[in-house]
Parts: sequence; C-alpha cells; structure tokens
Amino acid sequence: MGKPPARNTKVMNRFDLTSRLVAKLKKEEAVVGGIGNTNFDLWAAGHRPQNFYMLGSMGLAFPIALGVALAQPERRVFALEGDGSLLMQLGCLSTIATLKPKNLSMIVMDNGIYQITGAQPTPAAAATDLIAVAIGCGLTNSSWAADEEDFERLIDESLNATEPMLIGVRIDDKPGTGATRRDPVQIRERFMLGLGVREAL
Repeated sequence: MGKPPARNTKVMNRFDLTSRLVAKLKKEEAVVGGIGNTNFDLWAAGHRPQNFYMLGSMGLAFPIALGVALAQPERRVFALEGDGSLLMQLGCLSTIATLKPKNLSMIVMDNGIYQITGAQPTPAAAATDLIAVAIGCGLTNSSWAADEEDFERLIDESLNATEPMLIGVRIDDKPGTGATRRDPVQIRERFMLGLGVREAL
C-alpha cells in the first residue's frame, strides 16, 4: 500500500494541528469535533458558527459529519475524532466508503489512550493501525501525516478532494486547550445558523 505505519510518524500536538486546519478554512466549511479534548481544542482554535461541538456522544463524529456532507454536498465537511472514539464506531468507515461523499474529510487524532477517562491504552496503542483499517474498509484515500508540513499538505489536498479522505495523526497526551461551553441547544442552534438551514430570529 505504501502508507507509513503510525509508529513511523512524528508525534504532534492536537491543538497545533487543529489550529493549522482552522487557519485554512475560508469557505464556511463545516467542522464536527468529537467529544472531549478534540472539541475543546476546536473551540480554542477559533470559534466559528460552522463548528459543531459534540457532547457525550462518543464515536459519532464521523457519522454526524457524514450526515452533514450528504445533506449539503456543495459544502466541504471535516470531522475530528480521537482513536478511542473511532474504535467504538469502526463500522462507520464501511458506510462512508460505500456512500462515497466527495466533500467529507476526516481526521483521527491518535494518542493511543482514552485520555479523558484516565489514559487507559486503546487497542490503537499496540495492535490496530486505524489507517490500515480504513483502507481495508474501502477508504483508499487514507494516510498518516508524517509531520506538520505533511499534515498541511494533506489538508490542502482534502479541500479539493473528490472522494472521502481520512488523515491519521499521532498526537501527544497534552490535555485540551480550554473547554467547550456545554449548552447543547445553543450549540445546535448556532450550527444550524452557520449552515444556513435556520434564520436568526
């Protein structure tokens, strides 16, 4: 396959990578942030009305982003997920590969631990290569980012991709930056406004 395994990639920082992503978003792209530190860093990297911050729904960032991508095929949609969360919902990779939304890009932040609940190791720490799993599910446009420069290159590529794209990044165990305001109704309403499916009152 020619894809570098996770152990050969640089260990990077989630907030830094999230900030690099947000800096490249110029066309009201939607971003779905998975639970916990993933969306804490998304919030801190620069709040946008097109960001959706998940609360208490582990493993559903990719499925929710799939729904947004199918509903708004002209909008680029990004999903940010942790390795532990993705392991809970691996079946979504097969569904995404089957439906092939051309506007969906996914990023899995792999630090090999369930960080929020006490840093217990995930299967991705020792045995499971999530990019190899994604490729096996049919998401052939999947690869590990070797370093920050390679991550930015892959993001640039994903902004114009014509098939689903999954980028894997190895990250450190630093805690999230800040915290999301935990108001589910406000999060939903702001996101709907940001996607143009609801008008401001």
